[in-house]
Amino acid sequence: MKTVWQMVKVFLLFTGCTILFYYSLVWFNREYEYYHRYDEPKGSAVKVSAAESAPPSWLDRQIFFYRDGE
Repeated sequence: MKTVWQMVKVFLLFTGCTILFYYSLVWFNREYEYYHRYDEPKGSAVKVSAAESAPPSWLDRQIFFYRDGE
């Protein structure tokens, strides 16, 4: 009888933790569902990169690959 009671306690603990985890995931999803990451920034934002005038040659790309591993 003691073993059955311990199994019931473990099952209830597992079920409770699973439900808590599920609802925390649902809460995070609802929190960030309408978060617009790709809107234009407001205020005095500065553009980080500028477009290059000409694409690099294949030799430059290969040297970059061997030097930096990308």
